[in-house]
Amino acid sequence: MIRFAFAGRCSTEDLQDPEASRNWQLTRARALIEPAGGQIVTEYFDVGHSRSLPWQRRPSANELLQALRDPNRGFDAVVIGEPQRTFYGNQFGNTFPVFVHFRIPLWVPEVGGPIDPDNEAHDLVMSVFGGMSKGERNRIKIRVRTAMGSQAQLQGRYLGGRPPYGYRIADAGPHPNPSKAAADQRVHKLELDPAAAPVVQRIFRLYVDGMSYSAIAAQLTREGIPCPSAHDATRNPHRKKTAWQQGAVRAILLNPRYTGHEVWNKQRKEERLLDVDDVTFGHRTHMTHNPVEEWIHSNEPAHEAIISPDLFDVARTARTQRARNQGRQERAGKRGALPYALRCRVRCSLCGRKMQPATIRNRVYYRCVFKEEEAALYPDLTHPRTVYLREDIVCQALDEWIARAFAPDRLSATIEALTHASAAASTVEPQTPEQAQARHAFKECERRLARYQAALDAGTDPAVVTQWINEAQRDKDAAQKKLDAHPAVPRKKQSPLDAQQIRQITESLGDIAQRIQTAAVEKKGPLYDALGIAISYENATKTAIVRSRPSSPYRQALCPRGDLNPHAR
Repeated sequence: MIRFAFAGRCSTEDLQDPEASRNWQLTRARALIEPAGGQIVTEYFDVGHSRSLPWQRRPSANELLQALRDPNRGFDAVVIGEPQRTFYGNQFGNTFPVFVHFRIPLWVPEVGGPIDPDNEAHDLVMSVFGGMSKGERNRIKIRVRTAMGSQAQLQGRYLGGRPPYGYRIADAGPHPNPSKAAADQRVHKLELDPAAAPVVQRIFRLYVDGMSYSAIAAQLTREGIPCPSAHDATRNPHRKKTAWQQGAVRAILLNPRYTGHEVWNKQRKEERLLDVDDVTFGHRTHMTHNPVEEWIHSNEPAHEAIISPDLFDVARTARTQRARNQGRQERAGKRGALPYALRCRVRCSLCGRKMQPATIRNRVYYRCVFKEEEAALYPDLTHPRTVYLREDIVCQALDEWIARAFAPDRLSATIEALTHASAAASTVEPQTPEQAQARHAFKECERRLARYQAALDAGTDPAVVTQWINEAQRDKDAAQKKLDAHPAVPRKKQSPLDAQQIRQITESLGDIAQRIQTAAVEKKGPLYDALGIAISYENATKTAIVRSRPSSPYRQALCPRGDLNPHAR
């Protein structure tokens, strides 16, 4: 008796019944092997995974590949019931060599037995089936998208998804397809939500009257009106429900479905390579927004309108005009803006965020704006509406501190600290772009896993969340693989300056205190950067705490004009 492992997959494209799909594939496999004395002793059957995923990313198929490595695997050969369900595109060419390596025969009904690795006809047949599988998937996608587009445009059909805020889903009768109607499937439509529809109307009126996204969100929050995620908490278990966000207001103002017309094709699925250096690892599907001109609108109204088309057009015109005015202000601001010596160096001690520079009445300030919607999200945080810090006051004290550090009585201690910092920084290895990209992807996967765990704790369907977690874990493994494939590349080490060299530079500059006080603001940035200046501002005590952590090697770069640049990098 020959012991066989059965490998199969349930199609997700045409919504087959998993049990029925498994049974007919199993029947074909048994019809092939039983006359030869074969018997299936174990099964590797994937349900709910697209054929476009390579074997390594399908749970059961990957388990089979791992079992091939085990000498005590418990089977002598592998049989599949239908090659188009199992292999896609060039997957056979990437997978079959593993079977050959471990001397495990692969039986296929279309070949009439095991595949001969030296038979060109067998290889051609399997390649054809892989191409047919890919073509079938593409044809299904085209047919489905074309049908959905025509249903939305010609019939105004509601095609599923989360109803927009202001509407709810209502029954629209039996399904027009007789077979689906016989299975008691029904179509749906959008109807007005009496509690939320007036809020949508009010949002449009407030915006047309001149209020901004954030101002509208703050007013609705103050009045205790539930935000969209709180109003429909069942469909939004993963979102905060404490306050209106300006993004929610903007999404409402951009949605043309409030005019009564059905709109489809606002987003599309886009497949992107997981690893551009290893295309066999497959793609990951991302949702991407389509341009407005590609949206499909119903020819006739499909549901009751919340606002008139005229009001929607007025809001769109106002939005365009505001964006144009804001662009002019930003360009004018850039022309008249002062240089910022402490950009990206000042943080608010209350919330930990970077304070943003701004020019107000010809003075440079760093400010932390705490919006009302953020106050609603973090009710335990006591934070003023706006925290201001004047740059000239901080720079004056900072420059005096630097001048004292280079005073004759403290110069030796300062030079010793700079020498240690220069030596330590010269040993730091750089990070390649590939490493940075992979490390960012790895951290993003960890954040996704944390969000999915939170959604699971909040009561989301475990089957759905498990699928999300599996996909995130596969992406995390891919990022780790990329990190392992791109180890740190040693750079050519630069000799750090010794104490004597640093002393010669400082002495050649003369009176450092005077140079710092008279230098232009844009000349101070490189010095602050070299010294690793970081500032934490405590608004309650009006105190700015300055820390200096030099991290870059210092090299001599003196300007012949005598400009301040004692430690240019």
